[in-house]
Amino acid sequence: MNAHRSLRLRLLLGTLAWIIGSIGVTGWLLNSLFSQHLTRQFHAELQTHLNQLAANLEFTADGQITLDRPLSDPRLTRPYSGLYWQIDRIGVDGKLPTIAVLRSRSLWDQALTVADDQPANGEVHQHRIIGPNGKPLLLIEQIQRPLDSPEAPARLIVAADESLLSEPLRSFRGMLLAALGLLAAGLAGAAIMQVIGGLHPLKRLREELTRLHEGRQRVLEGRYPSEVQPVVDELNAVLQRNAEFVERARTQAGNLAHAVKTPLSVMANAAAAEHGPLAELVGSQTMLARQQIDHHLARARAAAAAQLTGQRCRLRPVIDGLLRVMQRLTAQRDVWIAIADCPERLVFRGEAQDLQEMLGNLLDNAGKWATRRILVNAEQIAGELCLDVDDDGPGIAADLRSELLQRGRRGDERMPGSGLGLAIVDDLARLYGGRLELLDSPRGGLRARLWLPAGHETESARTN
Repeated sequence: MNAHRSLRLRLLLGTLAWIIGSIGVTGWLLNSLFSQHLTRQFHAELQTHLNQLAANLEFTADGQITLDRPLSDPRLTRPYSGLYWQIDRIGVDGKLPTIAVLRSRSLWDQALTVADDQPANGEVHQHRIIGPNGKPLLLIEQIQRPLDSPEAPARLIVAADESLLSEPLRSFRGMLLAALGLLAAGLAGAAIMQVIGGLHPLKRLREELTRLHEGRQRVLEGRYPSEVQPVVDELNAVLQRNAEFVERARTQAGNLAHAVKTPLSVMANAAAAEHGPLAELVGSQTMLARQQIDHHLARARAAAAAQLTGQRCRLRPVIDGLLRVMQRLTAQRDVWIAIADCPERLVFRGEAQDLQEMLGNLLDNAGKWATRRILVNAEQIAGELCLDVDDDGPGIAADLRSELLQRGRRGDERMPGSGLGLAIVDDLARLYGGRLELLDSPRGGLRARLWLPAGHETESARTN
């Protein structure tokens, strides 16, 4: 499905993109804020331990370094706990000692090795080093100088395993991803339900338009949301105006045909009462004029009916009625007319009168040429009605069949008729979106195959 042509996909893709983008930005901001908070808290904790270490530091009279009391954090007494402190004594020459003077119990039998760095008195420096068990540590240091011997300062060091910072951050990220993923799934589900629910009236409208087009109903029914109902009302109003216009046009065409046929009948009767070339000419031309009027009237009626929705009729009753008429007309010639197959469910999407006009012409043409038998077969193929009228007559050469669909052309000038029958059928069929094909019949004669739009079987399908 093309996203540019689907309103549902466009709404869903736009909503989902906005949800994903918003949640992504929110997740990034929350992670950044929490990471900054943890980092500040981690550094503040190290600074607190460093301040405690500096507050408890004492220089004895003989130059030794001691602590008044141990630091309060119990992790400093547990070996390799991840939190450590150490005090180094810096010599007079400024070189670092190789062994720490004092260190926390958590360091056990190891010492922290710090790069050659001597911050100013009271200044705090930060480093990253490798500590016990090869774990990375974050370290801060500060120089303290005793008042009585400032030339022999002490370096105070507090370090903590970086996993104390990374592990809570990793745990928070996992919970954050799970929470945001659940939120995204919930919002996406809500968006999908909203789009589907919001567009459901349009789906109903499309289904009703399909039924309208297929002739299963004449107007759009049901109530719709206030945003869609005005469109439905306008469509129904257009359908009503179109039906009224078509009905007026058909009535006027019928009135005009009746008005013209009356003087033509008078002229034909007058010509029939006389003899001579003029009378014969007037009689033949009035008959031709009446046939032309009938043809164009049928064509105008079919064109109007094809534009209307809801027109349909059952196929079988129309065929049965025509066969009864044809059997009476061909009774003297002993031509047998029958239906090979025509299921009761078949429905023509159009007017019964136009169907009678088309099938009547095909049966009349077959009746003129058939020797002994005429068979009618009807079936539905891929949404179209396929009607075959077969006769066992002489048939028509393939190179002449296209000419017979032109008005006024006849296969045999000796046969009575105007040559309009097949042309009328082809015109009417094309107005309904169908077509007429002339093929070879399995019985040796002509097969007239008529394709017409199929309707759906409904209880209200008209049968006459």
